[in-house]
Amino acid sequence: MSCLLGAFTSCADFLDESPYGEFTSDQVDNESIEGLMAAAYAGLEGHFFGNNESFTAPVSNWVFDVRSDDAYKGGGGISMEASIHQLEISNLTSDNPTGVNKWKNNYYAISRVHKAMQAVNESSVAGKESFMAELKLLRGHFYFDLIRIFERIPYFTEYADPNVVSSTEFTRAQIFEFIKEDLQYAWDNLPENQTQAGRFNKYVAAAYLAKLGAETRDWKSVITNTDFVINSGKYQLYDNYLDMSKIAFNNQKESVMAIQFSTANNNAHINWGNLLNTTYSDGNLFGSGDDFFVASQNLVNAFRTDDNGLPYLDDFNSVNVNTAYTGNVDPRLDFTVGRIGLPFRGYTYNMNWCRAYDIYGEYSGKKGMIDPNSSDMVQGFPWGASSLNFCIIRYADVLLWRAEALIESAEQQNLDGARVLINSVREKTIRSIDPYYVPVEISPMTTNYKVSLYPATSWNQAYARKALRMERRIELAMEGHRWFDLVRWGEAVSVISKYMRDEETLRPYYKDAEINANEIYLPIPKDEVENSGGLYD
Repeated sequence: MSCLLGAFTSCADFLDESPYGEFTSDQVDNESIEGLMAAAYAGLEGHFFGNNESFTAPVSNWVFDVRSDDAYKGGGGISMEASIHQLEISNLTSDNPTGVNKWKNNYYAISRVHKAMQAVNESSVAGKESFMAELKLLRGHFYFDLIRIFERIPYFTEYADPNVVSSTEFTRAQIFEFIKEDLQYAWDNLPENQTQAGRFNKYVAAAYLAKLGAETRDWKSVITNTDFVINSGKYQLYDNYLDMSKIAFNNQKESVMAIQFSTANNNAHINWGNLLNTTYSDGNLFGSGDDFFVASQNLVNAFRTDDNGLPYLDDFNSVNVNTAYTGNVDPRLDFTVGRIGLPFRGYTYNMNWCRAYDIYGEYSGKKGMIDPNSSDMVQGFPWGASSLNFCIIRYADVLLWRAEALIESAEQQNLDGARVLINSVREKTIRSIDPYYVPVEISPMTTNYKVSLYPATSWNQAYARKALRMERRIELAMEGHRWFDLVRWGEAVSVISKYMRDEETLRPYYKDAEINANEIYLPIPKDEVENSGGLYD
């Protein structure tokens, strides 16, 4: 179940549905339900008010990877989309467009969900429970996104008056519980299979319950819900790591929960939030890309492997993986970023692909880019756009949540079971060292790729925890997870503080940057506070 923007018609048709307006209870029938669901699901695109709102508050949350040690803002310089630069150096203000637009987009999406809920509640259509389950899962997702970004948020249901709900009415713990109730309702009332790709099913609800469980350290929930997803047999790891960047694998293999994008309808439904991240490219292969979201040297160094093919868990950043480096690397590095002299979608990445090399270096992101020779890729503006889905949850994520729960659970700790799961993800990496898989992304003739499985020897809880956290970083690199992982592990301040000091020798703009415990969450947007009549603070 993956495309998320389909209901009763095909996904492509559903993307072209115009959102329906208000309905009276006697007007709500199966035809109007289709429009209501289209309007609600469209919130996942985060493209309500204009392109810049999508750029600064993308559904992929890449701007929060920029807050982590994984990425630089990129682009032509620090003054371009300066609000994202402010996030990178942790100079947080209440008028930062990322906070403003994330708040606005998510609450607007929630309002659409609530309008659909009201209409479904008051109708007599068949299958009301299933419709409500889809909508509650949507609402749970939008609130989950908000509560991980803002410390306090107003929470209201479909019949609550948002003009009287304060940002302090409910604690964070209470809001997480409300989200869990919505997801549990979804699990209880969704079918295991849907007739149309894109509609939520029970496995999506279970996966999201596992995601919530990892966030709140409810390891029992993680184990129970990942069990359900894994034992279904509906999902499997990609045969090759490159498959996640191929449109042919939309809704396939690892795609558990994904937003489907389309080049139909004059490109209205492309991934506008990731548009800035198109690589510059020699010869404008991907159009005049903006080259935002460039991997950090720190992230690239994390892909180093030792003589046994295992990552350096403690001192990975002691050596820079650059053009002079001759040691081993995990091949996932070259599926994740461009490196000078190495393949990039069948072409050779060189200095002309780097828009601001002196400021941000060379590591353009790859995962959202398809083969530029594909007929699906837009030629010209919007740069490099295609119908490649964006996965909110992929199967590797599910396996690694389960491994983490088995490591951390006092009641159900199973270190060997966690090792098997982590190794299964690494096995995908091993089989991806295929120089004939097209488009060409790796170069075994010029790069020492070496990756192997973790042995049982010395596999204790402390070591397993380090291995799991490194595996999440390199497997899910530049997919919008790293910052949130650091926050939930309680490591954001310590890791980013050290990162900023290490990086300032390469990136001088980090010289005076610092982060403290009061800068984990974004403040409620200034305009929202001023317009709330005292409800928000």
